[in-house]
Amino acid sequence: MLASALLKYGEMRLPRYTSYPTAPRFAADVDDHTYGDWLKAIPEGQNVSLYLHIPFCRSMCWYCGCHTTITKKDDPILDYLDVLRDEIRMVADTIGQPLPVSEVHFGGGTPTIIEPREFLALMTLMGERFALSPSANVAVEIDPRRLTLAMAEALGEGGVRRASLGVQSFDPVVQKAINRIQSEKQTAEAVDHLRGAGIGGINFDLIYGLPHQTVRSCVETVEAAAAMRPERFAVFGYAHVPSFKKHQRMIDENALPDSAARAEQAMAISEALVKAGYRQIGLDHFALPDDDLVTAQEAGQLRRNFQGYTTDTCETLIGFGASAIGRSRDGYVQNEVPPGVYASRIASGRLATTKGYRLTDEDRLRAAIIERLMCDFSADMSAIAAAHGRDWQSFVDSNSKLAELRKDSVIDIADGVITVHPEHRFVIRAVAAAFDAYIDESQRVHSKAA
Repeated sequence: MLASALLKYGEMRLPRYTSYPTAPRFAADVDDHTYGDWLKAIPEGQNVSLYLHIPFCRSMCWYCGCHTTITKKDDPILDYLDVLRDEIRMVADTIGQPLPVSEVHFGGGTPTIIEPREFLALMTLMGERFALSPSANVAVEIDPRRLTLAMAEALGEGGVRRASLGVQSFDPVVQKAINRIQSEKQTAEAVDHLRGAGIGGINFDLIYGLPHQTVRSCVETVEAAAAMRPERFAVFGYAHVPSFKKHQRMIDENALPDSAARAEQAMAISEALVKAGYRQIGLDHFALPDDDLVTAQEAGQLRRNFQGYTTDTCETLIGFGASAIGRSRDGYVQNEVPPGVYASRIASGRLATTKGYRLTDEDRLRAAIIERLMCDFSADMSAIAAAHGRDWQSFVDSNSKLAELRKDSVIDIADGVITVHPEHRFVIRAVAAAFDAYIDESQRVHSKAA
């Protein structure tokens, strides 16, 4: 039954459901004027999250699916930071009140490509234009190969509490195939610098499904990484979409594992992390038993957003920078993607939003079901539908995908509660997709479900 489910559902190209609807649904009918209205409508005193995108790296990792630009010089980065600061001021002026901030996330690219003084200046500016709490959860994504001691100290001084380090794989054969050479020693030194700076939350990112990757190399990477004792792991399947990300053409497709091998790698990583003392969180995160993610999962309060599984409960996310995505009660917005065009928008005095999505009541209902499935592998459709003034039965009676999943023993439905069988959790995205009214499984921008 496992093999048949993998064969049937594992090859589907599906969203990771860090949002619903997903980014391919964003359209130009939501623009900077729409976003300005949504910003002004944020209730006074409502806690918000901030996301700052730094779209620069020193070299290209061939597996990368992010919006980033390669530069050996600092001038483009400094010019970009000037624009980013202008956008922060413009958005704050549009809101008209210093909203309290409980979450800040620096993403990339490589956020720590900027100089320590530039990072501290950004934190100072956000503290001036928003009510940035001293207890705010400030997180930053890091390339351990580029982290200096001075930058680690600046991160600590700036209030960073969590750092996510890209590890991916310690196998030198895999590293060569993806153009990312990174030793265990480099990674351990980065961890030491961060902990020495008082940053207690360390996350490692791992990837399976990479070229030449094997179960053995996956397990060896886990064992080496777990010995450094990060508080969390995020484990992702590589999404090979060379038509969308041209640099991925540098990867030898013949060296990529098939769906069965990918599933075997994912399971081996999971088992190795659990053996090392980590608890599995949702589909692809792992955390030490005393971590906040574990507490949230046990309480049924785990959330999912663009950074993956989280304890962030803010309804509003304000995104800054080229390609940054934001979210409010009304919908989603995304900034102009190319940094040069983004800069031109801000220079003209306009918000950088060029597309987005206006949520309907139906979207909110489906999003709630999908989030619970992705977080808990079950969803009380009866309770969720009732909270949205709907009847859950209508989702079952007319849903051929749910009927098929039920027939294939992937799920059970009883008393309005849908539950995914434990042995089929690896295809949870296929279950979530049964509630996606816009899904197009032919879209190559998505990764395989397993």
